[in-house]
Amino acid sequence: MKPILQVALDLLNNHRALAIAKDSVKGGADWLEAGTPLIKSEGMEIVRKLKETYPKKILVADMKTMDTGAFETEMAAKAGADVVCVLAVSDDSTIIEAIKSARKYGAKLMVDLIGVKDKIKRAKELEKMGVNYLCIHVGIDEQMIGKTPLDTLTSLVKHTNIPIAVAGGINSETAADIVKAGASIVIVGGAITKAKDVTKATNQIKKSIIEKKLIKTELFKKYDKSELRKAFFLVSTPNITDAMHKQGAMKGIRPIKLGFHMVGKALTVRTVDGDWAKPIEAIDKAEKGEIIVVDVGGGDTAIWGELATWSAKLKGLAGIVIDGAVRDLDDLVKMEFPIFSRHISSNAGEPKGFGEIGAEIKCGNQTVKTGDWIIGDDSGVVVVPQEIAQEIANRALDVKEHENRIREEIKSGGSLGTVVKVKKWEKKIG
Repeated sequence: MKPILQVALDLLNNHRALAIAKDSVKGGADWLEAGTPLIKSEGMEIVRKLKETYPKKILVADMKTMDTGAFETEMAAKAGADVVCVLAVSDDSTIIEAIKSARKYGAKLMVDLIGVKDKIKRAKELEKMGVNYLCIHVGIDEQMIGKTPLDTLTSLVKHTNIPIAVAGGINSETAADIVKAGASIVIVGGAITKAKDVTKATNQIKKSIIEKKLIKTELFKKYDKSELRKAFFLVSTPNITDAMHKQGAMKGIRPIKLGFHMVGKALTVRTVDGDWAKPIEAIDKAEKGEIIVVDVGGGDTAIWGELATWSAKLKGLAGIVIDGAVRDLDDLVKMEFPIFSRHISSNAGEPKGFGEIGAEIKCGNQTVKTGDWIIGDDSGVVVVPQEIAQEIANRALDVKEHENRIREEIKSGGSLGTVVKVKKWEKKIG
């Protein structure tokens, strides 16, 4: 079976889905998929519209059905779907009813193994039932923590004769390996729908699965824990707070000079207003590339200045964040070192030694622990808890890619309001 490229249109609005479908068909897409978010947003009308527009293309409706198998399969098939997707975690009766309905209305059934623990056992059961396709699917949320479909595919392909579709963060750099491992259908979403040039991106992926060769992608890859510093340098603090559901931004903490992109792990310090002993001691304790984050409770007597900055810079630290005051501004702005603070003041206190280093603190109304990731730019400072840093880095990259795609659509003659259909998605009250 010649490998098939299925383009997943996991979008919110039909006009964007249709535009991307048009460009992906130009690029060589074999199958088009009305993704689950698109179906939930636009209903069966988008399935009808896609089939009317591309009658010769195989159209997949990713219903993710888990109940009423016959009814939902009939609904999708009558709207124009050639392949209907149901979930493997459904009860056997739901899948059997979906198979009967698909056969009755001239469609085929793809069963998605997402969420199934023993995929080999379930695949054998599904094969006996008579499904047409299996789908190994690593969901977007799983992708953000580094999961890929390749290992599952390698083991599953040995235990079934059903054609296998594979989805989960696939791009032109990974598609060839998926085909080599035995996939019959390569499902690609974001690597096409978020691309600046959809036609080009589709063509590259199609070429990679036919020739079974890696082709470098223009989009960001998924980063593992060893590459987080690099990943955070690629995104802005607004990208990160969007990825964290509008959380993580320090309130009232601003850069004393614009133009820096600060990234590093935190070494925390707690002190009192005017007591600069512990912040200075922290410079000697800090490792190269770390960021000292100081909780002064918002005090307006300076605990940091030019000499401390020289010491931190020469130590190789990545920056300083102070929920308090700094001084010597005229010198600090000349030193090319990232400094973020709440206040600027001429007055300095004395080194009394109160406080501690390395404890959990509050800075800009955000909890910070030593080892958490700190990112600062002209918009402010965000803190990313170390235990979710890999996920947030990848989600922030995803946010940036979505924004890049929307920017291209605006440049092509739209406006932000028309591209995202802002009035349609305003929350309805009353």
